[in-house]
Amino acid sequence: MSDTYQPKRLLVTGGAGFIGTNFVYYWLEQYPDSRVVVVDALTYAGTRSNLDGLNDHPGFRFVEDNILNQEKMEALLREESIDTVVHFAAESHVDRSIYAPDAFFETNITGTHSLLKAAKKVWMDEGNLKTAHRFHHVSTDEVYGTLELDDPAFKETTAYQPTSPYAASKACSDHIVNSYYHTYGLQTTISNCSNNYGPWQYPEKLIPLIISNMLEGKTLPIYGDGQQIRDWLYVDDHNRGIELIINQGRIGETYNIGGNNEQANLSLVNQLCSQMNTRYPDSEHAPHESLIQHVNDRPGHDRRYAVDTQKITSELGYQPIETFETGMQKTLEWYLDNLGKWEVTVSLFGTH
Repeated sequence: MSDTYQPKRLLVTGGAGFIGTNFVYYWLEQYPDSRVVVVDALTYAGTRSNLDGLNDHPGFRFVEDNILNQEKMEALLREESIDTVVHFAAESHVDRSIYAPDAFFETNITGTHSLLKAAKKVWMDEGNLKTAHRFHHVSTDEVYGTLELDDPAFKETTAYQPTSPYAASKACSDHIVNSYYHTYGLQTTISNCSNNYGPWQYPEKLIPLIISNMLEGKTLPIYGDGQQIRDWLYVDDHNRGIELIINQGRIGETYNIGGNNEQANLSLVNQLCSQMNTRYPDSEHAPHESLIQHVNDRPGHDRRYAVDTQKITSELGYQPIETFETGMQKTLEWYLDNLGKWEVTVSLFGTH
């Protein structure tokens, strides 16, 4: 374990998206005296109103811009005396990457490189923070490829075998981040997380899509046989892992963050239906399982993801707090109790 690092002024990219929004709230709750500058291009999945609860926080600032704008990123790093970048900004939906991959390569590869160049120039070439900075890159378990049912979980040393344009773009960005550590000495860390769920998620993703469709009595689409297995990670457990890596992680290292909750998609949807049946027993759509419909599988659909969290557990003491049951209950209750905060994205879903 490295000496404890104490970030004071953070630039959070993609901070108006799902995980970024939750991270900003989490960080300012844990460190209320921090300065957190969010930069987000506000593409379809980024929503400025997600962060309205922080508008009066003295340490919070929002900037609408794109990480591809290297000059603006450099100016923000200088102007705000940023010492830590937490890089969430990415195109992340596999289905979109299959049918429209260009944006994934532009944002996830070129955008990440643009941000790295800005950080290197301000922190190292100009010498502003040559020996005291962090660049944390948030990645995915999908870079490792797919697993068979009896395969061991992905380790940080597992060879990359991405199978979708999304996964390939994230794998490339991981390698670029590592190259800036090994070649230039930029103080980088990387985390590869499993499937996140929780508040604020854009409803093209499985859990909020299923919730919104149940509310409206629409079909609950399940790809193929529904036996694709994912390790489900509650978003604030993910944020706890990122916090540990930023504060205590070894520079130049990669850490897997998982929830230790492997679930098949069909099982997950059935559990959501059961919870909705309990919440709304008199709904005209109950039992909600009747809305399930199997559809043709998507091209190249990975069968199973799972990450081995031994490294972050042994080195940094990471443990997820939420079980799958408690995390799912919190998630469902948030969506049902906060319809006004995500109804805009529900109404927009299907138009992209």
